[in-house]
Amino acid sequence: MTLLDRWLAFADRISSYAVWFGGTLVLASAILVSVDVLLRKIALVSLGGADELSGYAFAIGTTWALGFTLLRRANVRVDALYTKLPAPVCAVLDLIALASLGLFIGLLAIQAWDVLDTSISFQARATTPLQTPLWIPQSLWVIGLGLFLFTLVPLFLRSLLALLGGDLATVRRLAGARTIEEDAADESAHTAALRAKE
Repeated sequence: MTLLDRWLAFADRISSYAVWFGGTLVLASAILVSVDVLLRKIALVSLGGADELSGYAFAIGTTWALGFTLLRRANVRVDALYTKLPAPVCAVLDLIALASLGLFIGLLAIQAWDVLDTSISFQARATTPLQTPLWIPQSLWVIGLGLFLFTLVPLFLRSLLALLGGDLATVRRLAGARTIEEDAADESAHTAALRAKE
């Protein structure tokens, strides 16, 4: 358990940096597209490649933010029936959800690696005016998927051990769907912190 807790804490630190990197990419692409649109409207010129670069930034930024989203339980979950079920059933469903997500992302990462390997082997370039070497955005995309799996594995194992030990509260804290009360408490704490700074 101690090893998994340390792994989770390390993954949390990495995911905090990764989400900032991903967010910065998406913000930079939004600025680039905005500037390109304004230049087209005002000066009738284009920077060229803004749409291509924003596509790469979105794909990379999304994968680099997945681990952070998972650890904060910020992903969208349909929980209309979930909230009515007994706690042990919810804990089992949480583990099934994590395992399913891990399987899906694992398969996606394998395919992404194959795509990257092919691009490197053939020295593939984008069929656009920028002719971007495809291994550059694809490498960052694969790294993002790898970071997500690096976060998901200890989360699943720690939740599984908690479930086997009958610690349903830990399973809920690590893998359960967020409740309205948790969201409200977080918002209140955030508002209080902002007021304290003023």
